[in-house]
Amino acid sequence: MPVTLSLSNRVALITGGSRGIGAATVRLFAAAGAKVVFSYRNARAQAEALAKECGEEYCHAIRSELNTPDSARELVAEAAKHFGRIDILVANHGVWPAEDVAIEKMPDEQWRSTLSINLDAVFGLVKHTVAQMKSQPRNGSIAGHIVLISSTSGQRGEAYHCDYSATKGALISMVKGLAVELAPAGIYVNAVAPGWVDTDMSKPALDDPRSGEQIRRTIPLGRVGTPEEIAAPILFLCTPLAGFITGEIFNVNGGAVLVG
Repeated sequence: MPVTLSLSNRVALITGGSRGIGAATVRLFAAAGAKVVFSYRNARAQAEALAKECGEEYCHAIRSELNTPDSARELVAEAAKHFGRIDILVANHGVWPAEDVAIEKMPDEQWRSTLSINLDAVFGLVKHTVAQMKSQPRNGSIAGHIVLISSTSGQRGEAYHCDYSATKGALISMVKGLAVELAPAGIYVNAVAPGWVDTDMSKPALDDPRSGEQIRRTIPLGRVGTPEEIAAPILFLCTPLAGFITGEIFNVNGGAVLVG
């Protein structure tokens, strides 16, 4: 088998694609030959600049709130309409409330908001993307790839962030069940679980002298990851080189879960 990471003739939907891990994934997928539709919430200028950078005939940005299954349905429909099909779904969007909140003080509104964005919308994305994948002609022997972005927090928990941990742990359980369910249909389902990554979302914690030092002490490699170091495994899981991998949680965390 030739060694290739090409996504030529593939159409990918990447959520939360305007910044951080999402933007790095959009760039890498476009460089690998995929046509990419990506969603953004507020960063319109950055999204438009990214689409222009990658080539607007190959890359298209769509604004979406992604906080309900129905909002996900609308995004999937628009993405499929733009390029005619969807071969890959990368569910990358999400929120991580940066402030530590003890469970007895966590507002119900925060709990509901985190679950609606991080979990309800992902359910909708998977539901409607799978329907799209099953309805379209196969592009070769594989009907599709789904990669959900989880977190080390979903595996070992995170004090004062039980809302976030609950959603990321749920994604891992979804991957395990869906991989078995969808394998006969030729749809691969995996997760990438990043540790601490240098993104806008984690910047407040990483830049704080006290928490930043504590975070780096928990990582055997001694540093946080880059968005590009998360995008690369996502790409790998969507290529023929990962042709016998489904239902797996790909840890990309500098060895952090080994000492958690």
